[in-house]
Amino acid sequence: MFGLRQTTKLAGAVLNSRILNRIPPSVLNVEYLVVAGGGGGGYGGGNSRAGGGGGAGGFRTGTLAVFKNAATLVTVGAFGAAAAAQQRGSSGGNSVFATFTSAGGGGGGGETSGQRAGGSGGSGGGSWDATNASGNTPSTSPSQGNNGGTGGGASGANEGGGGGGAYAVGANFVSNVSAGAGGDGNAASAALGGVTYAGGGGGNTYNATQGLGGSGGGGNGGKAFSSLYATAGATNKGGGGGGGGGFNGSDVPANGGSGVVILAILSTATVTFSGGVTQTSTTIGANKVYTITTAGVSDTVTIS
Repeated sequence: MFGLRQTTKLAGAVLNSRILNRIPPSVLNVEYLVVAGGGGGGYGGGNSRAGGGGGAGGFRTGTLAVFKNAATLVTVGAFGAAAAAQQRGSSGGNSVFATFTSAGGGGGGGETSGQRAGGSGGSGGGSWDATNASGNTPSTSPSQGNNGGTGGGASGANEGGGGGGAYAVGANFVSNVSAGAGGDGNAASAALGGVTYAGGGGGNTYNATQGLGGSGGGGNGGKAFSSLYATAGATNKGGGGGGGGGFNGSDVPANGGSGVVILAILSTATVTFSGGVTQTSTTIGANKVYTITTAGVSDTVTIS
């Protein structure tokens, strides 16, 4: 019995030691938010058919154990460019932290055959036609985004679909009533600042209500023959750009917004970035929070 008790105590001590030391001293937990660039607005063309709004960039967040003194990859995705005449908008660029990639938002659909559906991506672009462009592409769990809304071009209506957002799908058009609004974005955790990112862009209209951008930096769609021009997705929020119609010289689509990477790291750590990184920092509780607004495909962050 004495031997059994001693063995039990020893096993418990070993187990407790493992629990207390399951995060080795060479590793540090980092809370992260990775938002990709938003897609550009689609260009409806000159036949009373309106372009779709750009989809928001993918939104991924969580906590990762990062090895100290190891260079960890960080990339901020560029905005997706607004479409040329009657084309689909360009997709936004991917953003990366370590092994986590958020996909750029899909561009809004335009009037040209083969480009009428919004593009797939982190969130799908709003369409010129009756397609719900796929978000969460490639698939992640939790989902990084949502589908875009349908437009009315194929049925003769004059309203484009809204781009999907991180929190909600892009709205479908309502004939002679409204273009699709962009889907709302998601809020970062309080530890990362609590700001909302990745709203979808609104669709364009000829003579109905313009599609407004989703919360979190989505751009508004334009309205023909008015001063309600399409607006760009917000810089470093990953919002989709507003759709354009091409009905007059000013009724053109807008760019998406560039992405962002945000990291919360214990204030006692030393953090260094490679030369291509632009970042600012602030203190929230026990952490220093780094907002990275520019970083190329080979840039890194090192924590020590």
